[in-house]
Order: sequence, then C-alpha cells, then structure tokens
Amino acid sequence: MTEPEHIEIEGRALVLYDGVCALCNGVVRLFLKHDKLEKLRYAPLQSPLGREMLARFGIGSPSDGVVLITDSLTPRERLFMRSDAIGAALELLSSPWRLLGRSLMLVPRRLREFAYGIVAHMRYRLFGRYTTCPVPPPSLRSRLLGVYE
Repeated sequence: MTEPEHIEIEGRALVLYDGVCALCNGVVRLFLKHDKLEKLRYAPLQSPLGREMLARFGIGSPSDGVVLITDSLTPRERLFMRSDAIGAALELLSSPWRLLGRSLMLVPRRLREFAYGIVAHMRYRLFGRYTTCPVPPPSLRSRLLGVYE
C-alpha cells in the first residue's frame, strides 16, 4: 500500500470489487454518484491494495464480487462480504439508497446470499467482462484507488 493510499483510506469505508466485472463496475459508478459525503473509497480486488487489505483478514482474493471494509486501518476495522457488503455500503449513501440498504438487511441472510450467489455466478454472462479494469476519469481518481493508466 502506498502512503497516499493509506492516507486516503484510513478511517474510511473501502469497497473492494471485481475490477473486470461490468456489473461490479456499474455498482461502483452508482455508489460514486450517490455518495454525496464521499464516505466510500474503492479499489479492485485484483489490485495490490485490494489483495493487501484482504490479507489483513486472512482472505485470499474472493472471486465473486464485493467486499466492504469499514473504519479501514483502525482498531474498529470491520469486514463485510457479498450481500452484507452491498447492504452496508448502501446504508452509507444518502437517501433513498440508505433506506434500500436497511431494507435489504431485513431480508433473511440465507435468502440474500442465495440471490447474490446466483447473480455472482452469472454476472459475466449477463453483464459482460472487461479485459482490464477501467481507468476512472480524473475527477474520481482520488476515490478510486489501485487503478492506474
């Protein structure tokens, strides 16, 4: 992790996503658009930063989507995976997304995970795949880490 990355994520929520997945990139774009208070930072799972952050929790690179780490690099750091990560990230956005996140978390976890697993398994066929992680526009590069030209 570079010093600028450390500074950028310390104490913040970090969304790790599959950088070549078109659906995952779409979710990140949605989060970027509705994260008015800029609470979230983002990095591809495949990036050195993504791998390093997962290693803090003893996890290799998960292959099916989204991970959220809240209070990054602090003693209160917490890991959310899969549907828990989506729900918790939505709760950090402005309304109505916050309400959607809270509603999602009311759905029994077993049902959320079942639905998440189906979408995760079929995401490349349904939404497509990039050959490399897209480079963000300059206006978003401070919030999207681990992606370089």
